[in-house]
Amino acid sequence: MAGVASTGPAPEGGGALGSLDRLVWRVEQAFALTAAYCILALMLIAVVQIVGRTLFNRPIFGYIDMVEIAMTTFAFLAISYAERLGSHIRMEIVVGRFKGRALWLAEIVGVLAAMFVISVLTYYGWEHAMRAYTNGDSTIDAEYSWWPSKMLVPISFALLWLRLLVSLIGYLRLFKTPTAEPVGIFVPESPEAAAEREAREALGEGAGGRPEERR
Repeated sequence: MAGVASTGPAPEGGGALGSLDRLVWRVEQAFALTAAYCILALMLIAVVQIVGRTLFNRPIFGYIDMVEIAMTTFAFLAISYAERLGSHIRMEIVVGRFKGRALWLAEIVGVLAAMFVISVLTYYGWEHAMRAYTNGDSTIDAEYSWWPSKMLVPISFALLWLRLLVSLIGYLRLFKTPTAEPVGIFVPESPEAAAEREAREALGEGAGGRPEERR
């Protein structure tokens, strides 16, 4: 997996593509924050469940159902956020050797393939969620409705598809003008650059701050 070259879109610039990138990024941040709050809430509920069952023999009714329903927030809500940061695993044994237009063409092909797969998953995810809504699908124990949880899947995939579209435009722009500044895409670091950055960060933290702060 390549190192992360940046932590998100540039604060300004990039024209219309940069503005779209930042707009999608704000939605991605909101989704990721929602997922984080859901994880925190479930952890607190787990504490109450353990204490209640152990000390008072009063477990939370429907706790397992809550965990099942919450799984979609952990697995899907932050998927587009991770895509923008390049936090997913990238196999770059071949692609990592490419430069210039060859690299951007390979990225374009990969993004198009991903958009096709996500389009199919979004469609069938929506169909599955609507079927759960229509049929009144619910959990076995507490009988919580399944459709809100299942609806998060196509919504998250739709946001990921939009992120891939922004990336596609960014790669097409670089394919046309390889010397242009990258906008709307994740630019991976080389292993050498990642090692150098991690070494600088380690030295800065070990000395009580960044090197710039000690000057």
